[in-house]
Amino acid sequence: MGRGKIVIQRIDNSTSRQVTFSKRRSGLLKKAKELAILCDAQVGLMVFSSTGKLYEFSNTSMKSVIERYIKVKEEQHQMLNPGCESKFWQQEAASLRQQLQNLREDHRKMMGEELYGLTITDLHSLETQLELSLQRMRVKKEQILTDEIQELNRKGNLIHLENIELFKKVYGSRDFGTTNGHGFLPFDFTISTDHNQPIQLQLHHPVTQNIETQARARNEDK
Repeated sequence: MGRGKIVIQRIDNSTSRQVTFSKRRSGLLKKAKELAILCDAQVGLMVFSSTGKLYEFSNTSMKSVIERYIKVKEEQHQMLNPGCESKFWQQEAASLRQQLQNLREDHRKMMGEELYGLTITDLHSLETQLELSLQRMRVKKEQILTDEIQELNRKGNLIHLENIELFKKVYGSRDFGTTNGHGFLPFDFTISTDHNQPIQLQLHHPVTQNIETQARARNEDK
């Protein structure tokens, strides 16, 4: 035969009341733990016995649960009471002004200003922050310079290849090592087999003295 339905009312007998409290408290704490684990919920439970003894459970931090509860209740109260909205935004503006003031003070300290009142520990911490910041900036600067050098090298190689194509279009497919009718090369043309080395084309003016010498030699032969 099953148990009869229990009437929910205060138990007069102190012993029975204490036994019931102990059993139901354990069951309540067990259910709170299961709810936190199964549903990934943030749970905070506080129970005070009739003698004033505290029993509590929290799957995170009871302080954070209470702070979150207070914040949510205040937001709900502000939504229900439009008259408090202006006060809320005034507090937000004051908080932002304070944060801005703190940032300005930190900036002045980073610049070496208004260091009075700082202890050795504070100065050491500030020095460490500056060293870390300088190290990050140097690494970033080196990376930017490296990228720029690589890009310039790439553009330089493309220009050299374009110069080669232009040279071929002007002088055809003749052997680059042969001289022209005057016995000299109008261009100093070199091709490197190392693909990592940029190909360079250099222009040189014809040597007039060589032309005149060759002309006199041909006249003497005649």
